[in-house]
Amino acid sequence: MTETVAVVDYGMGNLHSAGKALEKMAAEGQRFVITGDPDVVRAADRVVFPGVGAIRDCIKVITDTGLDRAILDAIDAYKPVLGICVGMQAMMDHSEENGGVDCLGVFSGQVRFFGEQYGETGGRLKVPHMGWNQVRQAFDHPLWEGIDDNSRFYFVHSYCATEVPDEELAGRCEYGLTFAAAVAKQNVFAVQFHPEKSADAGLRLLANFLRWRP
Repeated sequence: MTETVAVVDYGMGNLHSAGKALEKMAAEGQRFVITGDPDVVRAADRVVFPGVGAIRDCIKVITDTGLDRAILDAIDAYKPVLGICVGMQAMMDHSEENGGVDCLGVFSGQVRFFGEQYGETGGRLKVPHMGWNQVRQAFDHPLWEGIDDNSRFYFVHSYCATEVPDEELAGRCEYGLTFAAAVAKQNVFAVQFHPEKSADAGLRLLANFLRWRP
């Protein structure tokens, strides 16, 4: 069976490395298309929503182009959808970045700035939170299959998702405070870290997504 996996291109993602990692872990018959066309996203069998940069720009571009509706339509059609980094943040209710931005509201939660938080030493946390950090799995999920609890993944971000309800919180990470490293709801899974840069654990997560039948 042939499947199309759409990687959403709205001009703000590291699409080359994400695309290469996905192709490496592809299941038989899967083909990948990097696209900014909402109709292609809507018609795909699976959708990957990556991103880096500022959330206001992300939300503006996907709203102006209709990609926001295409992503939500894919979710409503119960297709497997994976959010990565800013792609995850864009799925939350609201972000305080850029003076405050309403997001897509797929998941409950708020996106907060690390720099206003204080670590155990009493000093403000360095931003961005960059490098390898452990992720504590909150509940069993098919995308965690074959990945040890407390595995390390690669992060680069200055904002983090907080106030996520337990039923949507799939993984936690610690950086001065506890924040959502992964969220899950029905046919959607999203991660703050970059699986394409996270060695074997990250590649396994991508492979799990590409075979996931929610």
